[in-house]
Amino acid sequence: KFAMVAPDVQIDDGKGTILISSEEGETEANNHRKLSDFAIRNGTRLQADDFLQDYTLLINVLHSEDLEKDVEFEVVGDAPERIGPKPSEPPSRNISNGSDDGAQPSTSTG
Repeated sequence: KFAMVAPDVQIDDGKGTILISSEEGETEANNHRKLSDFAIRNGTRLQADDFLQDYTLLINVLHSEDLEKDVEFEVVGDAPERIGPKPSEPPSRNISNGSDDGAQPSTSTG
């Protein structure tokens, strides 16, 4: 729903409990656990970061009994405007001797 590529999600409680990690296998044991297993209830805040897309979401979890049949959750709020990988930075060029041939200045103390 949030179009994240490599998310890191933690409970925003100051303890740093990580629910989802972009590091492969780091939080795999959490995949079949319920939110209540982590004491996530109505009013809990989650912080989701996607470093590949350079954006962060704060998610407020609100419990509702009024969802339509077979609807497990609903996303309400502003969706991120920019989706996709970060644009690559232009290559930096270090030219120490005025040429672009890769030659390095001499370091001899002769």
